[in-house]
Formats: sequence, C-alpha cells, structure tokens
Amino acid sequence: MMTKSRRFTALIFICLAELLVVLDNTVVNVALPTMSVDLFASVSDLQWIVDAYTLTFAGFLLTFGHLGDRFGRRRVMIIGLIGVGAMSLVGALASNLEQVIMARAAMGVFAAAVFPATLAMITNIFTDARERAIAIAAWTAMAGFAIAIGPTAGGWL
Repeated sequence: MMTKSRRFTALIFICLAELLVVLDNTVVNVALPTMSVDLFASVSDLQWIVDAYTLTFAGFLLTFGHLGDRFGRRRVMIIGLIGVGAMSLVGALASNLEQVIMARAAMGVFAAAVFPATLAMITNIFTDARERAIAIAAWTAMAGFAIAIGPTAGGWL
C-alpha cells in the first residue's frame, strides 16, 4: 500500500500526463492561420490537421485501455507519453502538410495510450472513497484546465 504522500505525488504526474493529452487536442487551433500560409494548406487540409489527432485518439482509446489492463497501465502510459513527445517533435520539425498530418495522427494514437491509463490508475491507487473522489475531481479539473489553456498556449508557442 502506498503512503498518502506517494499517492498524491502519483496523482500530480497522472494529471500532468492528462494535461499533455488534452492540451494537444486544442493547442493547434490557434496556429491554423499561420500553418495555412506556411504549408499552402486549404481549409480541408487544415481540417485534417485538427481531425487526424482526434480521429486516431478516439479510434484507439478502447484498444489501449485493454492493452493497459493486459500489459500494465503504467507501462502503456509511459510508452504513450514518449510517443506523444516524439511525434510532437516530428510535427514541429515537419516541412510539409503530409508530415504534419501524419505526426498529428501518430500523436493521437499515442495519446490514446495515455488517457485511459490515467483514470484507471487513479481508481487503483486511491482505494479510500473520499481520497478517490478528490483524485477524480482533480483529474476532471485538469481536463477542463487543459481545454481552457490550449488556445492560449498555442498562441504563445
């Protein structure tokens, strides 16, 4: 059994992982006008930049939830975090539209490995009902925070 301080330290890292995944879903929206000019992208192309992440994320959530149950949630989440980071770098260094879309699609796949593991780990780590409720509230609040700061962070970047 984990100590209370270790449980809440784990919660901080879980919430940061969730922040990254949710933030990646919204951060690109502010950059679309610049990307349109730099990549000579049409409106349809810009839609693919946004939707490539969302479609692969939604399409792989159940699969990675199952893989996390089977091979270990922590392991799957770490692989997902490494993949999101690597694909973010690939997307940032992309020189054409196709590379950006492929990087965003791959980011969505890796993000789908992270997201279900975060909530599943919370339910396993926090066995006390009151602590679990606090942890789930923090997890939910982090998702709302990420959605709110996504466009701002995208504009800053």
